[in-house]
Amino acid sequence: MSSIFTKIINGEIPCYKVAEDNKNIAFLDIRPIKTGHVLCVPKLEVDELFELPKEDFNSLMSFTQQVAQSLKRVVPCKRIGSIVLGMEVPHAHIHLVPINAEHELSFSHAKASLPNEEMVALAQAISDDLGSVQ
Repeated sequence: MSSIFTKIINGEIPCYKVAEDNKNIAFLDIRPIKTGHVLCVPKLEVDELFELPKEDFNSLMSFTQQVAQSLKRVVPCKRIGSIVLGMEVPHAHIHLVPINAEHELSFSHAKASLPNEEMVALAQAISDDLGSVQ
């Protein structure tokens, strides 16, 4: 059975897409820890990040680095925190979260949602920034 992320990748479920290449996709988390919380997901569906073939793993890391750099330019913060958990969705993914202090990187801070207009504008701003540096 396909994961919710595979359904997003296949266009069966909408998302606030930030970036996409032939092996990966990045989109805003719909229950963000902080504004700008992005998920970077390999298109190859594997349960755990370290199950990815080396080429796909390296591709995801490079893709994630590019997304993180744009995210930091768009959302003011001291750094981009990253989390690899993957317990809630059985599809490897990396959380990128703009933070100013370590305590901000906690799922206990997750918001129910952000207004659609804010999500659309934020996804577009990050996507635009990515396009300007590639």
